[in-house]
Amino acid sequence: MADQIPEKLLLKLYTPEKKIIEAEVHEVIAPGIEGEFGVLPGHIPFITALKIGELTFRTGQKVERLAVAWGYAEVLPEQVTILAETAELASQIDVERAIRAKERAEAQLRKLSLEEKEYAQALVSLQRAINRIQVASKGR
Repeated sequence: MADQIPEKLLLKLYTPEKKIIEAEVHEVIAPGIEGEFGVLPGHIPFITALKIGELTFRTGQKVERLAVAWGYAEVLPEQVTILAETAELASQIDVERAIRAKERAEAQLRKLSLEEKEYAQALVSLQRAINRIQVASKGR
């Protein structure tokens, strides 16, 4: 008798500050460092790093979206565990704050005297702000 594929996955998502989600879901799509990946119940195990991007999970027909930045994902046949530097549910993103952060990062990038490290930091800030705005616009 073959192993039975589970019907749902347990999704656990944590940041250094708190647990963001612990729920049974049907599907997870995450921004892996090598590209976006999807996970269904029964997936083969793997571990990967995450980049700035949108994480979605589906329960039945309901899709939830989060803006995540950096971290790791551990995928098992019955569970996905995400440890992210930051994660915000689309419904909880302060879009006005994200727009201000985007504008600040763009202003920093326009400065010609930026050192390499400052440029990289401003670029990451810009990517995070744009991601938050995009996720919030899809999740409302």
